[in-house]
Formats: sequence, structure tokens, C-alpha cells
Amino acid sequence: MLARQTAVYFAANLFSAAFGLANTMIFTRLFAVTAYGEYLLGFAYATLLVSVLGSALKLAILREQARGSDIRGVVLAALLLFLPAVPAFYAGGRLFGLEPAVAATATMLALAMSLFEIGQDVLRAEQKTTPFLRGTILRALAVSALGVGVALASAHGAALLASSTCAYFLAATLFWRAAWGSTRPRFDRARFREIARAGLPFTLSMSLMALATVADRFLLAELAGVGAAAEYAASLDLVRQALLIPAISVSAAFVPMAVRLLADEGEAAARAGLARSLELLLAAALPACVGLALVSPQLADLLLGPDFRQTARFAMPVLSIAVAFQILTQQYAHTSFLLSNRNLFYLINTGSMLLFNLIVSAALILRFGLEGAVWGRLAAEMFGFANAYLLSRRAFALPFPPGRIARVAAATAAMAIVVRALAGEAAEMGPFAGLALLVGTGMIVYAGSALALDIAECRALAQGSLVRMRARASQPSG
Repeated sequence: MLARQTAVYFAANLFSAAFGLANTMIFTRLFAVTAYGEYLLGFAYATLLVSVLGSALKLAILREQARGSDIRGVVLAALLLFLPAVPAFYAGGRLFGLEPAVAATATMLALAMSLFEIGQDVLRAEQKTTPFLRGTILRALAVSALGVGVALASAHGAALLASSTCAYFLAATLFWRAAWGSTRPRFDRARFREIARAGLPFTLSMSLMALATVADRFLLAELAGVGAAAEYAASLDLVRQALLIPAISVSAAFVPMAVRLLADEGEAAARAGLARSLELLLAAALPACVGLALVSPQLADLLLGPDFRQTARFAMPVLSIAVAFQILTQQYAHTSFLLSNRNLFYLINTGSMLLFNLIVSAALILRFGLEGAVWGRLAAEMFGFANAYLLSRRAFALPFPPGRIARVAAATAAMAIVVRALAGEAAEMGPFAGLALLVGTGMIVYAGSALALDIAECRALAQGSLVRMRARASQPSG
């Protein structure tokens, strides 16, 4: 069941990321660096607002809706209560240095994203994977179609933010019944207070995490200009789009299962499930991170506009390793805080990481400019994981099985050695041909190594798939 749900979430995120990469290819070619920087900064602010608006509600959905307690009416009512705060959200955008039109459209985008993403969380909590997949696909199609239309008609970042807002509202509307059914807002002050009290530390920590994720680009924009922030953010967002897909897909499946195992069968069963989940998480994420670092030159030339490529060739390998630590922190270590109900630990981890990030990145940006922001991001993510690991030892001690980890590391190393050996030959080809050579070879080597080492029990999965295929083939047609 874990593998099947992971496959569905992976397909949904892969589809979304594919269109995100297509958007990057188009927007970095059609928009000037400064205009694209306005869009990226506005989107970053919207993401921050989404954390402020929805973190407590998402936590309540994960804990209660996943256990069969329907709280959708209360969640809808809570969302309505955020509308009077829209002027304050706009003012916050202005304080972050956004232009008036960018601040306004970023605020509206945050509302649309919150509505859509919370609806998707409801579907995930109820393990309705098919509507989740369809909703993700529709949103990706709408964002891309409307965004491309705007890119051809307007060169302003605010217009691109407005098109994304329309796309999220459209997707939330069309999949309303799948997520919410006939639910109506239910104003329950006691439940609001309960959700707020339980979710406040989590909201603060998720907001601080979102701020830690985007603070360096705002800091870089202030210290080195919007253009430098755009070049840096384009590389970082490209890396995240590619690498967070497998990690989020795996965690979307195993976190609700861990919650249920702990509730139904106890700590030993939950830890055993988490050990298998960590192996699956690493098996999906680690080769992707290392592989992307190795193919960064070809990927930059293929996906980014000419003004963004030089920065990307240097930045993407470093940022790929940074994202690997981010995955370990957010997709695995933070599960300890959820299972132990130690919401304060989210706050401690993200608050300390934000402070570390601001201090180190500011010092490095002042000394090295854009390159300083890249190294500051790596240092911040490494610090964040080390801090989260230490905190998890005091919450719900997570398993880090050395044998399972070693198998994934060995398969990844075999893949990296072969891909690195082909780097010179790939450099002489065009970006697409070189990328195809490196990625294709790397996938073959890693898949063979994974089967040989039986990573995440993939032999049984492959044998089961083969048996089902043979059974279908042997059935008489018509």
C-alpha cells in the first residue's frame, strides 16, 4: 500500500514539476531578469503567507481527518476568518520591499494557494489518491497555460502572479466536491481555540521555516539587487522543483501511516515502519540530489535563459546538496515532532535555523555577493538537519538503520562514478544529448545496483509487478 500511494503522489508531483520546469524555460527567456525577480519575490512572499494561514489547519487535518474525525466545516470557517486580514498581508508585502502591484497580487495568490492546498491535504488525509492526482494535474495545467498567455502579453511580474492566482482558484473550485463534499462552514469558537492552541507552535515554526527558506533571496535583493536575487532564486527553485518531488511523494504516503501505526500498534511498529520509510525516502532522494549536481551544466543550458546560466552552473551543484539536507530535515526528522506532539520543537528548530541563516548569509553576501548566498544556503540546511536530529532524540527517537542507509549510499556512489566518468564526453555534445546520456546511464546503473542490493525490497515489488503483467497478458481478450 505504501509503494502504491507513493507512486500516485510521485506521479502527481512529477507532472506538476514537469510543467514548472517548462514554465522556467519560458519565463527566464521571455522576462527580463528584474521582472522575473519581481515574480519570484512575490511568489516567495505568497508561500510565506500560506504557512501563516494554513499550518495549524493542515496539522489539524493530518491529526484528526486522517483518524476519521470530520473537521472540514471548522476548517472552511477558519479560512473565511482570514479575509479581514488581507490589508495587513498587503502591508507586509510592502515591508518586504515588494512593489504595490506585486504585493497585492502576491497576497491574492496566497489566499488561492491556501484554499487549494488545504483541500489537497483533506484528500491526502483521507487517502483519496485519485482526486489528489487529478487536482494536482489540473492546477499544473492551469498555471502553465495562463502563465504562458500572460508572458506573451505582459512583461510585469505582477501579471504573472495574477495568472497563477486564477489557476489556483480554478483548480480549487473544480475539485471542491471531491475535497469538501457538501460541507458548509461551521463556526465553533471552542474548536477554533483548540486548533489555534495546538497549532500555534507549529504555525510559528512552519512560518519561520518558510521565512528561512526565502529570507536569503530577500536579503540578496536588498544587498545586491533584484537581478542577483532572480539569478539565485531561479537556480534554487529549479533544484527544488526537481528534487523535492520524490521526497514529498514518499513522505506524503508514510507520515499518515506512521501516525496510524503509532496509534494502533505502538512505538515499536511505528519505528519499524519508519525504518523502511527512511530507506525508501533515501532511495528516491539521494540519487536524485547527487545526479542533479553532476548534470547541472547541461540542465542549466537546456532549461534556463542565457542571463541565468552562468550563475546556475556554479550554484546548482551546491544547492543540490543543500536540498538533500532539507529533505532529511523536513520530510523525516520533523516526523519525530509530529508523532510526539512536541510542536515547540518545530519552533526551536526553525527559529534557530532562521537566525543562523540570516547571520551567515548576510556575512557571506556582503563578502562574496551572490556566491555567498549559495554557500550560506548549504550551511543553513546542514545546521538545520543537525539541530533537528538532536531535538528528535528528545522527542520520538527516529531510526537511522545503518544497513539500509549503506545500501542506498553504495548504489548512489556507483551511479555517481559512472556519470562522472562520462562527463567529458557529455560536455562535447549538445545540452539535450549530453543530459540524455548522463541521466539515462545513471538511471540504468542505479536501477541495477538497487536490484542487486534489494533496496527498499524492490525485488519483491518488481516480481509482483511482473506476475501481474503476466496474469493480465494471459487473460483472454474480449
